[in-house]
Amino acid sequence: MKSMKILLLGQGFDPEPGFKGLSFARELVARGHEVEVLTGFPNYPGGQVYPGYRIRPWAREQIEGIAILRVALYPSHNKSALGRIINYASFAVSAAFIGTALIKKPDVLYVYCPPATIGLPAVALSILRNVPYVIDICDLWPDTVKASGMLSSPVALWLLGEWCKFVYRCADHIVVVSPGFKHRLVSRGVPPAKIDLVHNWCDETSIHPTPPNPELATRLGLSGAFNVMFAGMMGTAQALDSVLLAAAMCRHTLPNAQFVFVGGGVDRDRLKEKAEAMGLTNTRFLPRQPMSAMGDIIALADLLLVHLKDDPLFRITIPSKTQAYMASGKPILMAVRGDAAQLVTESGAGLVCEPENPADIAEAVARFAAMSPEERRIMGQAGRQFYIEQLSLKLGVNKFEKIFSRIR
Repeated sequence: MKSMKILLLGQGFDPEPGFKGLSFARELVARGHEVEVLTGFPNYPGGQVYPGYRIRPWAREQIEGIAILRVALYPSHNKSALGRIINYASFAVSAAFIGTALIKKPDVLYVYCPPATIGLPAVALSILRNVPYVIDICDLWPDTVKASGMLSSPVALWLLGEWCKFVYRCADHIVVVSPGFKHRLVSRGVPPAKIDLVHNWCDETSIHPTPPNPELATRLGLSGAFNVMFAGMMGTAQALDSVLLAAAMCRHTLPNAQFVFVGGGVDRDRLKEKAEAMGLTNTRFLPRQPMSAMGDIIALADLLLVHLKDDPLFRITIPSKTQAYMASGKPILMAVRGDAAQLVTESGAGLVCEPENPADIAEAVARFAAMSPEERRIMGQAGRQFYIEQLSLKLGVNKFEKIFSRIR
């Protein structure tokens, strides 16, 4: 395939966590393409600028030989809706004005969404620099902000929806991460031929089958238990109160079961306090870990849990942790309806239960605990094989390459 100059536009990039950042850029470079990145100063998920960085109008750096232009933003990732709005808007304006002026003209622009405000620099670059762009929709707006409670005003949601439609019309092509997203966009007037499905992948350098480390298990308090692990952000969309109630039900029926929560997020501290107030000695909260450490931690799980609020939006959402869980070779309990449940069922990677139903979650955990280690291993291996054959980085980049080549 002919070499291209590709600009990756996204509010977050390494060293922030993400799987369509450095790994994506690195794979494109390995295939002979020239890659530049337009992004913000790293502050996600804590809302604090990372050590070694400070907010300036712009700064250039290189990571593994990949040119990165960082532009100013207001760092904020707490529960404040206003703080989030300013965070998103500040990057959008900086990228639209500063980024457009300073980047080298690419052959094609790849735009990672969310947030939907990323459409402003995408449209600006497209018009002012005459660059075609592909927008990769990993969260559907305004649906996501409504479901999360970040925005509730009908007028504001309508305006945001109209903005998204405008950005989609301007895009040369659209990529979605689930079949349901495509159906939803088509229902909103986007031509089906303009949309391709490309499933997310995971950080394959960190997430892969790893033998459990007994010393690490002892140090983290995970030794000798049947560990049900939730790894990732803990926010309102994850609705993890139901999982705490399931843990309460398991205290007497499954005394060896331990519910392990790994990560950060705006709801983490409240959930930890609630677990303590409920006297849940069978729960354990571990702090957010660097991605490089997650493979070893996931290896200590007997069962990996995905849970989202029982909202119509999440029936067409495939949480990104699903791919990481599959790649790890561990069995999965999918407490999400719709596309995500279908993926687990189709792959044979685990079982499905009702979200926000503590009794159903507890019953599903009991079914896994009653299985032999070999039965759980076979499930995990099935998920791993499905990931390799249908969801991997290599396969995803193949699809993006073809799309980029088609619209350049």
